[in-house]
Amino acid sequence: MAKSKKPKVSSNTIVLNKKARHDYFIEQTLEAGVSLEGWEVKSLRENKVQIKESYVILKNNEMFLFGAHISALQSASTHVNTDPIRSRKLLLNRIEINRLKEKIEQKGATVVPLKMYWKKGRVKLEIGVAKGKKDYDKRQDAKAKNWKIDKQRTLKENNK
Repeated sequence: MAKSKKPKVSSNTIVLNKKARHDYFIEQTLEAGVSLEGWEVKSLRENKVQIKESYVILKNNEMFLFGAHISALQSASTHVNTDPIRSRKLLLNRIEINRLKEKIEQKGATVVPLKMYWKKGRVKLEIGVAKGKKDYDKRQDAKAKNWKIDKQRTLKENNK
């Protein structure tokens, strides 16, 4: 008899920015490509990336990912200058950039990276137009989350 192979569970997600959903109300999301160098792609395959403190800026009518930290691998070439926190250009078309520019100009709106993932062998970045949360909004979210968990517990106990 032939052995049945278990299907591999492969997640396309490289990194999530959980802090963004905690600190901001996400109004709209958008997918953008990221212009990367070869050593950065190799580091992404090893999950050597952090986007927690990063943000997206508009400069000369182009969008850039600023503050993302991609660590160089030990086996990186010595003749390549590896800058882990360089700004990386986001690949968006002109219409998308203009729409984001209009949203950014509103008071309190910003663009934050939410998730970095693989799509058809390319690195994509999910960005979101966001407005900052106040402390009382964060407390209300925590109360709602705790209530949801308690409700599930009581339903589970009652079904036993």
